Amino acid sequence: MKIFGRNSVQPVRASLPTPAKDDPIHVRIRNLHKSYGSQHVLDGVSLDVYRGRTNLIIGPSGSGKTVLMRQLVRLEKPDSGQLLVNGIDFARLEGLELAAMRRTFGMVFQMSALFDSMTVFDNVAFPLREHTRLSRQEVADRVMSRLAALGVAGAAHKLPAELSGGMQKRVAVARSMILESEILIYDEPTTGLDPITTEMVDDLITEAEEMFGVTSIVISHDMASVMRIANYLSFLHEGQIVASGTKEELLQSEHPATAEFVRASRIRLE
Repeated sequence: MKIFGRNSVQPVRASLPTPAKDDPIHVRIRNLHKSYGSQHVLDGVSLDVYRGRTNLIIGPSGSGKTVLMRQLVRLEKPDSGQLLVNGIDFARLEGLELAAMRRTFGMVFQMSALFDSMTVFDNVAFPLREHTRLSRQEVADRVMSRLAALGVAGAAHKLPAELSGGMQKRVAVARSMILESEILIYDEPTTGLDPITTEMVDDLITEAEEMFGVTSIVISHDMASVMRIANYLSFLHEGQIVASGTKEELLQSEHPATAEFVRASRIRLE
């Protein structure tokens, strides 16, 4: 059985166009708007997410990062604009097409969001049991293979509370990828972690990208972590992307809010 191949868990895609897998841009966001009543949170956001790379979305608290993340995985529908994933406008999909496209994404939540009453094995198996018709043995094979690849197979029968913060993150990544998602979104993955665990999580993001070829989108304001792992960065300020590019380009940005954020972080390229 093919454990990590893209053909072993098939979402319903019959009515979706064939995605352009050779396109270096995995996600194109164009002029995205989202308001809640009179509050305009996203005000024409546009950015590119590069395939197979680590893409950071950074910005101060209240800049709209969480709302943008919710649009990315279509937990909410944007008011207007395009959200092109593999060339398909995710913002326009509904019903089975929406459900199929959602499986392109895996989420790694801020506090891992593992089910406390379930073992590590059952946490990772949960999406397979809910969304596929794999046999019990096929589920077991897939879960153990993914846990082994991420170095936590020995914890399969432990509860999340018995694991360190770093191991919990590894389990969360295993669960987020068990349906073979192409894109992993990390929501503030290092918040509240000590420096050693933070570095371990940074390494895990890079490791998952290299091992499985996934595209990473990291929502963060931890600039030290950002500088360690980012390939491309986008700075969100007052609902707009005001600077984008490599680490070098961001640090040299002349946009006032970006320059102030960088100065306050006391970060320098090594």
